Amino acid sequence: MNVLFIISTDDAETSYNAMRLANVAVKKGDDVSVFMLGKGVLFEKSSNEEFNVMEQVNQFEGDFYV
Repeated sequence: MNVLFIISTDDAETSYNAMRLANVAVKKGDDVSVFMLGKGVLFEKSSNEEFNVMEQVNQFEGDFYV
């Protein structure tokens, strides 16, 4: 299955959960693309101890566009 995630927020919890779901889809064999748009491009700054967005981004093995 082809799956597309569009993340357009700088909210750490939302970005973290979207990337977790994207990682699960990749592990299940889906073709996954993630687009960071708008405030979503600030994902590096939004990462924090509770919601480590960067950890999820670094684990991601699909197509990633900023």
